[in-house]
Amino acid sequence: MATNKGHIKVEVANIFTILKKFLYSENEIFLRELICNAVDACNKIRTLKQLGKINNIKENLEIEVKIYKEDKTIQIIDNGIGMTKQEVEKYINKIAFSSAGKFLEKYKAQQTLIGNFGLGFYSSFLISDKVEIITKSYKKKTKAVHWLCDGSTKFSIQRAKTKTRGTTIILHVNEKLKEFLEGYRILEVLEKYCRFLPIPIKFQNKIINIINPLWKLHPTQIEEKEYKKFYFELFNDRIDEPLFWLHFKIDHPFQLTGILYFTKLRNTRNFNKQQIHFYQKQVFVTDNLHGIVPYFLKFLKGIIDSPDITLNVSRSQYKNDITLKKISNYITRKIADKLTKICLKNRKYFEKIWKNIQLLIEYGMISDPSFYEQSKKFALFKNPDGKYYLFSEFLNLIKNNQLSKEKKIICFYTSNIEEQSIYIEHVLAKGYKILLLDSPFTVHIIQKIEMENKNIKFLRVDAQNVDKIFSATKNVENIYDINELNELKKELENHLDNTKFTVKIEQLKDNKLPFLINIPELGRRINEINLINNFEKTRKNEPHYILIVNTKNQIIKQILKEKKKENKKILIDSLELILFFHNILPLKKKKEFLKRMLNNIFVSYKTKNYIK
Repeated sequence: MATNKGHIKVEVANIFTILKKFLYSENEIFLRELICNAVDACNKIRTLKQLGKINNIKENLEIEVKIYKEDKTIQIIDNGIGMTKQEVEKYINKIAFSSAGKFLEKYKAQQTLIGNFGLGFYSSFLISDKVEIITKSYKKKTKAVHWLCDGSTKFSIQRAKTKTRGTTIILHVNEKLKEFLEGYRILEVLEKYCRFLPIPIKFQNKIINIINPLWKLHPTQIEEKEYKKFYFELFNDRIDEPLFWLHFKIDHPFQLTGILYFTKLRNTRNFNKQQIHFYQKQVFVTDNLHGIVPYFLKFLKGIIDSPDITLNVSRSQYKNDITLKKISNYITRKIADKLTKICLKNRKYFEKIWKNIQLLIEYGMISDPSFYEQSKKFALFKNPDGKYYLFSEFLNLIKNNQLSKEKKIICFYTSNIEEQSIYIEHVLAKGYKILLLDSPFTVHIIQKIEMENKNIKFLRVDAQNVDKIFSATKNVENIYDINELNELKKELENHLDNTKFTVKIEQLKDNKLPFLINIPELGRRINEINLINNFEKTRKNEPHYILIVNTKNQIIKQILKEKKKENKKILIDSLELILFFHNILPLKKKKEFLKRMLNNIFVSYKTKNYIK
């Protein structure tokens, strides 16, 4: 066959510039596209054999990648279906069948050209000055073909000598991209994109891929140890085993397979990590799963494979993509079903792992309405002693005994057992139940519950005087002279920052403490929401405090009864002691207070002759 020369029939001057500019952001993609074409060729010959249309195929199907460093070439070789001269002209020479404008419109937003042989093949020019194809069709009485192109729209085509069925792509690597002539670099790309392709891929005399990855098998075929082994192979995590996993396989109304692993999540920093890999037909495409996996699940680890997920749409269009919505809802529902099943069947184990999956579930509760509804079957709440409840279970415990004057069920909670210990003891002493809610999503969760249940109110244990919530309290003005109360209040206000404190005088049922500091629930919640929404700002807004003066306390009684100079000193010392305990005493006053207390101790010991 004589050498034929011609021009590739495109309606733009240089298709290769367009390919580089619009279709591929990374040079390494060339290998993925060419390997995928080789896989497609092998699959076609396998299909023909299965249909009985050919019966002379005896050798195993295989793809091989070779580097010839001295020649500066890379070869991708397959023993698939091959091409005739006419097929080369169809798939290679006539790569655009419409105007350049339509071509760009169709492909410029697409991240992969898997299954588009002609266009996928031209990714080879991302790293090559010249590309050759040597191919022989499976069809009888056809001759091998040698095609060559130097990166322009000019090409040559002639007969080749090979008698072996299949296709060899020869890439003459550009001097600036000779990194791809290094074995480690090619292996790196192969392992990234081609690790699970269904045809064996040989490189440096080794098969580098798993042709039957675990997610393609039916869950009933897989043992627990195999799931764990696959996890370790995927993520190189030798510290923590996965807690559990979800394996899904669906063919209608869309095709979707995959395995998602639940691992330990200890803080919200992990929310920035993307560890779910998206595959199409076992080819790695991306780990940017915006719109595919619900945002609150993005830190799970695993693999999703679907040919039905459209990648050539902009992010703004994801919301209107019906298939994507169905897939996202399906994944959410399956995960909720899995969590419900574990909670119902193995409650002890679920409670044991709760702290490791709590942030995931709570984030889902506040960000996904359907997941919130389902979470009522498995979302756990813990009390300060470490006992777990579903919220419905906790509600049954308190609905009769913790009913406020306004007929609302009061859910007391603490966010810090140590810092709020005084208040916890006070609430528990009255026989009320408390929850420990200390996650960064607490404020959003309790507001969501309150909005859904108008008869429920959450109060942190330090939010207000507990006695006033359930019954009326005595008016102190009926017990003490109004002028004495005002004088006491003024004395305290003079010693406090009025922008941060409001002083109230009340008679508490408990006489132990002269003062009680409350942080109103609403104001504190607003501060917490602002802090979450502006988490990059380290400065924390200080809450407004209510200082309750307890007229039932002996110190306060004595001060109101007798106007002595010593009493004023006792009043201020008692006040600053409470402020010091809550860590809200200003630094300057803190130093003075400590100095004063140490001096008092010294004087006391000296008076008792302990110090001479």
